[in-house]
Amino acid sequence: MNTKNMSVSVNSQHTSKMEKTREQYNAVLQVCRNIFERKNTDYGTSWRVFRPQSITDQIFIKAQRIRNIETSGTNLVGEDIEGEFMGIVNYSIIALIQLQLMDENRETGDVKEILDLYDYHAHLTRDLMLMKNTDYGEAWRDMRVSSFTDLILVKIARIKQIEDNAGKTIASEGVSANYQDIINYAIFALIRMQEK
Repeated sequence: MNTKNMSVSVNSQHTSKMEKTREQYNAVLQVCRNIFERKNTDYGTSWRVFRPQSITDQIFIKAQRIRNIETSGTNLVGEDIEGEFMGIVNYSIIALIQLQLMDENRETGDVKEILDLYDYHAHLTRDLMLMKNTDYGEAWRDMRVSSFTDLILVKIARIKQIEDNAGKTIASEGVSANYQDIINYAIFALIRMQEK
């Protein structure tokens, strides 16, 4: 096989893996969106009351619970870890929606508009993942689920620090980029759990 044929074969395998990642990611995201939509039907958009710091704390509680279960092996409440990761995805998208509406200095309780905003931020985050995944070569597939939990907790700690600094950063990404990373880590964890 000559070099050109080898290159075509490698590119074809890479494209196939990326397509699989996109399909798995979209499938998990659809489940999360369905939960989000059902909860908005039940409760309305009551979550709009949350300040960004409160959303960060909600994500922290879920991630910390996952870590406690991973460390102790004990789950007294009975709610599964998958549900907590999905909650992390949805709360992170809620945070992105809240930040956008705050930047635009407007309110909305319209469920259709909220779902459009959900889709906008979800797809933006997925596209960011696909770009990063190309650079990192699907390295996340060799990671442990517990590592994603730790990465989420690190991102939450960073967000809290930025929030405590009134949103100012000197050399790091802003809050939105950290929420996007949290979404991607949580979805990677869910994909890895499904594969097991």
